[in-house]
Amino acid sequence: MTDTSKRRWLKLSSLSAVAAAAALAGCGKKEEPPAPVAAAPAPASAPAPKPEPLKIAFAYVGPVGDGGWTFAHDNGRKAVEKEFGDKVVTSFVEKVPEAADAERVFRDMVGQGNKLIFGTTFGYMEPMLKVAADSKDVKFEHATGYKQADNMRTYDSRTYEGAYLAGVIAGGMTKSNTLGVVGSIPIPEVIRNINSFTLGAQSVNPKVKTKVVWVNTWYDTAKETEAAQSLINQGADVLFQNTDSSAVLQTAGKNKKYAFGWDSDMTAYAPEAHLASAVINWAPYYIKAVKEALDGSWKGGGHTWWGVKEGAIDIVSISDKVSAELKEKVEKAKAGLKDGSFAIWKGPIVGQDGKPVVKADETADDKFLSGINFYVKGVEGKIPSGK
Repeated sequence: MTDTSKRRWLKLSSLSAVAAAAALAGCGKKEEPPAPVAAAPAPASAPAPKPEPLKIAFAYVGPVGDGGWTFAHDNGRKAVEKEFGDKVVTSFVEKVPEAADAERVFRDMVGQGNKLIFGTTFGYMEPMLKVAADSKDVKFEHATGYKQADNMRTYDSRTYEGAYLAGVIAGGMTKSNTLGVVGSIPIPEVIRNINSFTLGAQSVNPKVKTKVVWVNTWYDTAKETEAAQSLINQGADVLFQNTDSSAVLQTAGKNKKYAFGWDSDMTAYAPEAHLASAVINWAPYYIKAVKEALDGSWKGGGHTWWGVKEGAIDIVSISDKVSAELKEKVEKAKAGLKDGSFAIWKGPIVGQDGKPVVKADETADDKFLSGINFYVKGVEGKIPSGK
């Protein structure tokens, strides 16, 4: 091969190599930086589980429809439902005897998961105390009692304030100066109410005397009717009661006499005989107790006693038959109870025997009031020893 041929061959080889390199470059792909990977969405957090509602049970000594004591408690239960909505679930058992059967009912309430239990009559005290000792994770509330435990407390209403206000009206309305009271169980609570009713009547009419017939039960319409008729036969023209039905008021109406509603507004049962109703509003206390159970501030072992001042006691539906003067006296006494300027049990107060039970210018304290076992002057008869 000549030098000229060599040079021509080398030149062609170089050109071919350049062309091949260009062709390879044209066929290649430019590398791009990797696209950012989107972060996987965080899993949505599950909603917090809704707290289980507080289960609350009420034991009633009478029927819900008694129109008086039990009816008032059940109104308080309904007020709790309205106040707390789905935070609570309430239930009740009515006509629970004040006997060994009450213990069975309380144990059944515990077994059903109730964590707050209300026993609404004095005779439940011992059965509830026994069940409370075996059920430390349950809160117990006992109405009108005096024994407590770490997980059991007591509450009451100053019903004697309503009794006094009714007495003011009775003292001004009687023509015979003889008042009649149908008593239930001879315990301090009831004796205190009879005495306070009499003191209220004496505040406007010192001549009045009070006769009492005991029926030894809270609710028995036949016995209450019989007792009321007996009092009317003895000359009473205005009747009062510490029993739970409307039988006393209805008996007064049939005999064209006067009477009062007790624990609840009983106007509708005998409007022609009804002078007023001394009522209990349990709602303020029940709402307070449930709120404490829900927020963890509930404490056992104490006692609460509320009256006119706290909105637990009132006198309502005063009849048009009652004079404006008497109504004014009632309102004045009620206002004094509310602001603390008036005390019902302020001396001098004397007993049946004429001896002072509260000295002049002294005011009975709650310890004294809780243990009253005597009649004041003006109340006739003797106090029975018990059931």
